[in-house]
Amino acid sequence: MAQANSITLFDLQFASGCTTSPYVWRTKYALKHKGFDIDLVDGGFTDILARTGGRSDRLPVIVDGDRWVLDSFVIAEYLDETYPDRPLLFPHKPYKPAMGFIDAWIWNTVIGAWFDNYIADYHDLSRPDDQPYVRETRTRFVAAPTLEAAQAGREDRLPQMPARLNPLRKLLRETPWIGGDAPDYWDYSALAIFLWLASLATTPPLTDDDPMRDWLDRGFDLFDGLGRHPGLHSLFGLQLKPGDPEPFDRGGMGQAVTPKNVGPGAPVQPQ
Repeated sequence: MAQANSITLFDLQFASGCTTSPYVWRTKYALKHKGFDIDLVDGGFTDILARTGGRSDRLPVIVDGDRWVLDSFVIAEYLDETYPDRPLLFPHKPYKPAMGFIDAWIWNTVIGAWFDNYIADYHDLSRPDDQPYVRETRTRFVAAPTLEAAQAGREDRLPQMPARLNPLRKLLRETPWIGGDAPDYWDYSALAIFLWLASLATTPPLTDDDPMRDWLDRGFDLFDGLGRHPGLHSLFGLQLKPGDPEPFDRGGMGQAVTPKNVGPGAPVQPQ
């Protein structure tokens, strides 16, 4: 059980100290949602095994007293099962089918779509001792001989990406949070993808007037600005050229211009 209301979390960071892993980001939010302080263990890719004493080569990993818990989803379930008296991460049941769908959609829509556009930046922003590992492993996933070649030409590709997020924008027209009136693990899972994107987006991926901006800003501001690390880049400022597609559905199936989400944004506090 948590000692002095603190749980240890092993981080995955760029050279700036900013968290890059979306799975670590969602675990940070999950711990704060449950009202815990985070005892953060800094580090990058190549020291994970050493930091975790050989228990894992992937993150996130938490240590709660004498319990080691691996995998972001397993961690979230563990937190709700072990601390049911604190705000629930999964207040809506059943949640597993929806979480599986959301994870698959976000991975294919956001990470898959934006991966090549920032892959050289991903390398350059990594800790110096991680860069050889990042170059070797990430080159396997791109359809180009080098990371730089894969990223080249992104100014023509980036304007094609924002419209992929229209299903999320449509949902957020109707509710202040994905979880309803207050954020829950569904919000944190989605926010974590945009925090991953902000950790490496040296060129903005979204236009200034994107309707998701309100939800993203409120989400990044939760828990005393958990998502406001100085190493993060702005998501907004994508410049469109004549002939580029509309970045989002301005009509909303016959409605007026998509309204900004202006629902309540107060952080969830433990009872």
